[in-house]
Amino acid sequence: MFLDALTLVADAQAFTAAAVTNSYDLGNITPKREIATGEPMGFGITVDVAASSTTVKVEIIEATDAALTAGIIVLSERTFLSADMPIGAAIFMPLPQGERAAGPLRYTGLRVTPTGGAATVTLTAWLTLHAMFSIATRHYAKGYTVS
Repeated sequence: MFLDALTLVADAQAFTAAAVTNSYDLGNITPKREIATGEPMGFGITVDVAASSTTVKVEIIEATDAALTAGIIVLSERTFLSADMPIGAAIFMPLPQGERAAGPLRYTGLRVTPTGGAATVTLTAWLTLHAMFSIATRHYAKGYTVS
């Protein structure tokens, strides 16, 4: 798994209520950068402190301002149970592929909403190519014995 510090939008960020990550600036050029058109992209997310909430909703959003508060468009969303977000979990949330008629907005990032229970989770998130993201390796029983 590759992590580029320039694409990092959350670095061990604690979420205790609905909040947004930092934004990734796609630039103010014409035409706008159409990310995920061609090579699939998305946000890699790792869990630094396990979710103590009942559920955690993660949304990929675009906005017209760097604070991700104005003109928000939700591109994708997923709701996780706290059991799906133990410490060390690695999750990939893909950006929708294909062009939109209105084109992309300038800034993109995540909005995280933990609900129920203590309602907390700490995440690290970054924009990445799907091909450069991998989940943690799994260790299986060796399947043989030594005698």
